Order: sequence, then C-alpha cells, then structure tokens
Amino acid sequence: MYVMKRKRIASGFLLIAAVIAVGQEVIDRIVARVDNDIILMSDVRALAKYQTFVDGKAEPDADILERLIDQYIVRNEAKAALFPQPSDEDVKRSLERLKRSFSSPEEFEARKKQSGLTDEDIDHMLRAQLYLSNYLDSRFRASIQIDDKDIENFYNSRIVPRAESRGQTPPTLDAARGFIQEALVQRAINEQSDRWLKEARARLHIDNLLNESPK
Repeated sequence: MYVMKRKRIASGFLLIAAVIAVGQEVIDRIVARVDNDIILMSDVRALAKYQTFVDGKAEPDADILERLIDQYIVRNEAKAALFPQPSDEDVKRSLERLKRSFSSPEEFEARKKQSGLTDEDIDHMLRAQLYLSNYLDSRFRASIQIDDKDIENFYNSRIVPRAESRGQTPPTLDAARGFIQEALVQRAINEQSDRWLKEARARLHIDNLLNESPK
C-alpha cells in the first residue's frame, strides 16, 4: 500500500474553489473530498510516478484515487490508535528488498532517474507503505487461523504444479510449510482488510471529483 499528502480543511471553512492556481495557471486541483479532508491531483501523480518506478507502469488515475481513499481510511484509523511509525531499520530493509526486485543496481538507478523520484521520495513512500501494512497486519493477524488442510491444499494446488512446470523437484510439504502458512495469512489479511474498508467507506462522505473539469 502507498502514501498521500493531505491538506486539512479548517473547521467552518467554506471550500469555494476546486483548483489551486497562480494567476490563470492551474497547478493543482482537488480530485476527492473525504469527510473534511481532500485529495489532490498531485497526490495521484505522485503515486503514479512511484508505481511506474516499481512496476514499469501506473494504474489509471481512477484506480489510484481509490487506493488513496483506502489509504486515508487506514491512516486515520492507525493514527487514532496511536500506532507507531516503522523504524529506520525497517525502512532500510524494505528498501533493500525493493532494490533486489530489480535485475541489477543499474536498473534500479536508471528507473529511479527516469521516474524523476529522489531518494527522499522513495524513502517517504516506503515508510508510508510500511506504516499502513504494519497496522493492517496488527489489526487482523491475531484473528486468523490456518489449519493443516489449508496448507496441504495450497501445497498440492500451487507449490507442486509450479515446481513441475519449471522442471524442478518440489520442496517437501514440511520444508514449504512456513512459506505457505505466511502466504495464507497474508491472503486472509487482505480479504479481511477489503471487507473492513468497504464497511468504513459506507460511513464516510466521499465526493469523487476526478472527472470534473477544473474551472
């Protein structure tokens, strides 16, 4: 999951414009209101740049906006719970995992340059991702139970066929058990998070202004 920069609308302040402009030049605009907060087009663009850096392409703006709304919900819940920020060591480890996802250090640097992101931008995104994912993990993991039958089914339907398709000998069930356990827990966390977010959205007032033309 990724971060959005939010601007608080002061209590009692009447928002009379959906654009931020210098002279007649529009430099930013509001693309969503979530209760008393706003999401800006610059938030969407920032996440699109990061997705392009990591995945080679970005989702459509509409999908990115939905992610930002979900992030708003999770972040507000985490802050209300006084959930701690990730440590610098956690962020460093996350950065190392990200670097290993590229074919080489040179590819990492080239993609970073192409995307226009700085090291500070990447650190900020990773820190925000960890904050949100750690909170969701802490909220739902304790309630998840994985039984041996689930693990065996995953092993037979996923691990064995995948190894055989590559001409490899599958690992034993015992050797793969830890990996399978965590994969199933993460899947369950995602499912529970999706249900919770759907319920949370129903309690919020959300105005999607993405397709409105700036005036």
